[in-house]
Amino acid sequence: MLLLLPGLAANAQSKKKSSNGSSSSGSGYKTGIGLRGGGWSSGLTLKHFLGSGKGVAIEGLLTTEYKAHGGRLTILGEKHMGVADVKGLQFYYGAGFHAGAYQGRYYFADDRFYYDGRNGDVYLRRGKNGFYYTDSYYYDTNTYLAIGADLILGLEYKLPDLPFVVGVDYKPFFEVFHGYTGFYNDAAVSLRVTF
Repeated sequence: MLLLLPGLAANAQSKKKSSNGSSSSGSGYKTGIGLRGGGWSSGLTLKHFLGSGKGVAIEGLLTTEYKAHGGRLTILGEKHMGVADVKGLQFYYGAGFHAGAYQGRYYFADDRFYYDGRNGDVYLRRGKNGFYYTDSYYYDTNTYLAIGADLILGLEYKLPDLPFVVGVDYKPFFEVFHGYTGFYNDAAVSLRVTF
């Protein structure tokens, strides 16, 4: 009987370590919250793994764009897969949608497409002799709703023995904004504290 105790203690210790040290998804954490800084938008990120054990997570982003007066809420469903021979490294992909509100038409002022605008909107000012100042933007004061769809591809690394995850991602998105549509590319770096 005394000979069995060390084996039972070692087995219980390994179960305790596996249940506390990593989630069932193999990501090494269950929930992470932090900051996402990108070329198009930056803000807060919250990622939570579902209890299915299949590496499925929901990520929420609350961001603002550098030139915008407003913000966007994005919800993404993601599938995570471990990278062979690199403990803590995960590849993930997913899709989702977003909704936001912005003041003015700050990124549609493009002389290639909208010289006179639509529906009476003005985007570029006329200069002398009827020429356009192509580097002049028009900002109106109205607030407009924006909605769209998102894709995401990324890599993240759970730092060993520390409660942090570092990630990089590429997130292209399609958006409808005040009757106009556009396709945009965004890439970002994220740092999350894990729980």
